[in-house]
Amino acid sequence: MKAITFAVPADLELKPAPIPADWVIEGNPQARSRRLSTSPDTTSSTMVWTCTPGKFHWHYNVDETLYILEGEVFVTDTNDEVRRLGPGDLVFFPAGSHSVWRVTKDIRKIAFCRQSMPLVAGYGLRAMNKFINILTGQDVSALDAAESDETPVPAPRVNAA
Repeated sequence: MKAITFAVPADLELKPAPIPADWVIEGNPQARSRRLSTSPDTTSSTMVWTCTPGKFHWHYNVDETLYILEGEVFVTDTNDEVRRLGPGDLVFFPAGSHSVWRVTKDIRKIAFCRQSMPLVAGYGLRAMNKFINILTGQDVSALDAAESDETPVPAPRVNAA
């Protein structure tokens, strides 16, 4: 039987996760993190991450969906649009994207990270899940049935950088 992981993000002991010095634009942001889970195939993981105020570049080498638990950050995308993120906000950064973060209040987030896979591999995985569903009678691809269109939900824009 596989173990289930339970965690209270506010109570976790985090370890230093330094932001690369050449990414820092201003201030002295100090990041800390802790991995909570990793999928057996190592393509997905869940982390808690915190950071003190500062401004820095962030380059995404994996798909990352994050949920802000506390604090405040202003994120500038590649189109120079600025979005304010605070508690309760959710955002998706695709692998290969870049943004500038300006943390104004200590921030704590949960990050759901996933390695991108070639489109053909994704189709293969879906086909395998459907085959397993047929063999077992279980719906191992419940997300397929629950998918909505992936039209982005607009977040309020902020004019101040």
